[in-house]
Amino acid sequence: MWRLKVSDGGRDDPWLTSVNNHVGRQFWEFDPNLGTPEERAQVEKARREFHNNRFRSKHSSDLLMRLQFAEQKECDKIELPAQVRVKSEEEITEEVVTTTLRRGLRFYSTLQAEDGFWPGDYGGPLFLLPGLVIGLSVTGALDAILPHEHQKEICRYLYNHQNKDGGWGLHIEGPSTMFCTALSYVSLRLLGEEMDGGDGAMETARKWILDRGGVTNIPSWGKMWLSVS
Repeated sequence: MWRLKVSDGGRDDPWLTSVNNHVGRQFWEFDPNLGTPEERAQVEKARREFHNNRFRSKHSSDLLMRLQFAEQKECDKIELPAQVRVKSEEEITEEVVTTTLRRGLRFYSTLQAEDGFWPGDYGGPLFLLPGLVIGLSVTGALDAILPHEHQKEICRYLYNHQNKDGGWGLHIEGPSTMFCTALSYVSLRLLGEEMDGGDGAMETARKWILDRGGVTNIPSWGKMWLSVS
């Protein structure tokens, strides 16, 4: 099970230094023994629901982080003020504004780390992660830097953000482009995915590329990214 670590500098790691004691640093750590059976089931349910609705709601909304913080902060014991709905012609009173502000502040307090900052997923661009995967593969450091569980989650991320037509866009909300489709496909192959893997996802991605003339249609700056593959 994954756990979000915040403001942790890795006390035994001499390569990590910081002038502010690592405040604001965030990363995910995998612990195979973490979590109760109920918590693990909750995580799997969140993953399944996101996958099933991935074409309608494309951002994860930090669901795993929210589940973790909800447990740590006992959010079920935090009572939010009742939601206020104002009709278009209705006058907005001071009481309505105050209630809404209190509701928002109380909600966001449940997502705040103990040292004061708000962690969050930097997700969206689909041309950055493949550069890491391809670069590590070229230097022979893929398995040394990315353990099995990390590689598994990278594959999950790429599959979850594949468009209906089989391609990938420049970002998770974008239409498919040859550049990012080729990058994502190559990354998945380097991570060990078979040509018919992903329950047909690899096949549809390959068809998307071939139907549009293949990687020859990538601009020269994009071909540089793929030259190693």
